[in-house]
This record gives sequence, structure tokens and C-alpha cells, in this order.
Amino acid sequence: MEQTQSRVNIYALLSRILLQELEVETLKMIKEDENILDFFPTLKEWKPFIEVEEGRLLDEYLNPDFVNLSLLHLIPYETFYTREDQMIETGGANPVTDMYSAYDFMVDYEAARAVSTDHIGVELEFMHRLAHAELKALEENDATAVQELQEVQKEFLNKHLLRWAPMYLINMKFEARTPLYYDAADMALEFILSDNEYLIKELQH
Repeated sequence: MEQTQSRVNIYALLSRILLQELEVETLKMIKEDENILDFFPTLKEWKPFIEVEEGRLLDEYLNPDFVNLSLLHLIPYETFYTREDQMIETGGANPVTDMYSAYDFMVDYEAARAVSTDHIGVELEFMHRLAHAELKALEENDATAVQELQEVQKEFLNKHLLRWAPMYLINMKFEARTPLYYDAADMALEFILSDNEYLIKELQH
């Protein structure tokens, strides 16, 4: 159960960082939590992170980098990587829509800096919701539901995130101007690959 709780937390954190600009509260949480900071080795050593006040750090360094990586230079949408014409599918024909609706997952466009449901942050948020449902099923000792939810997570990773997110995250690491987004890309890349391995092993039991 601890492993599942940890997966829930990591998906939530990655989704939050990749979905929209950070606010002071989230930055403080990252700064003050040693467990989280362990995932951000470059950020931990970065002088401005240690010395610059949070509001200024966001306005002058981190949020401009987010805009650069998500809105200006890179395109964090699955359909851009998987469609031959590189068009972002914003309508009902988007490949993730069916899985979202099957699990009553609604995208909050107000909160997200996303124009389409296949944004990397939204897909990670969906994985967070599924892992959270799995945690609930574990608490209720519902082995059937746990297995079903693990199968859905594995399917979603393989049909969606793993098909394109590694390319985006490698580009993101290359383009990042701040250690926060460099480390987040590195962490997300490693995590989705290892989480897929973890789910494969779990489902073999």
C-alpha cells in the first residue's frame, strides 16, 4: 500500500508541475519537503533556489521557463507527436477521450494551461486518479478492483503516455533553462518507464 501511496503522490506532483505555472505555496512545499527535494538534485544546489525569495523566483525564473517549455517552444500534446499532420486534436476525436469518459474524468480547462485533453499534465493527472482509486480499493481489500485498475493504468501508459511523452520530456530536458524543469523532466521520464515495469510485475502475480 505504501508503494501505491507513493505512486499517487508522484503522479500528483508531476501533473501539477507540468500542467501550469507554480504558485508560491507549491514552491514552498517542494522547498521544505526533503523527500520531494530528493527528486530534484540539480534544483537543490541551484543558487537562486536557495537565495531568491519565492515570488521573485517564480516571476523571474520559473514561470518564464514554464511558458517557454509548454507554450512557446515545445508542444506537450500527444496528438502532436502521434498524428502525421502534427495537429493537436482538441475535439471529441482525441484518442484519450474514451478512457477519460469511461472513468468519469473531467478536464478542468480553467485550472490547466491546456487546450486539449491529451496534454502531458492532464494525462499524468488521469494516472494520479487511477492510482488513487487503486489505493482506495487496496484499503477496502478489493483485490478484483485493484487488478482491474492496475490493468487500466498499464493500458493507458502503453497506449498513450509511453508512446510520446519520452520524446517530449527529452526535448524538455534539453530546452529547460531552470533546474526545476530539467529535474522534473528527468524524474517524469524515469518514473513513467519504471511505473510501467512495476505494473507489469504486479499483474504477473
